[in-house]
Amino acid sequence: MVTARTQIKEILKEAGMPNMSGDFMDKLDEKVKQTVLEAVKRAKENGRRTIMGRDL
Repeated sequence: MVTARTQIKEILKEAGMPNMSGDFMDKLDEKVKQTVLEAVKRAKENGRRTIMGRDL
C-alpha cells in the first residue's frame, strides 16, 4: 500500500525538492481539510448530496 506521504515525497522529488520539513504534512492536512469542507459547502449550496470536481 502506497501512503499519501510516499506519494507526496515522490512528487517533491520529481519537482526537484527532495526534502520535506516535519510540519509540512500537518499543514497540508489542514489545507486539504479546508478545501474539502469548502467543496462540501458548495455542493450543498447547489442542492446536491454528491461532491464533484467542479466543487473545487
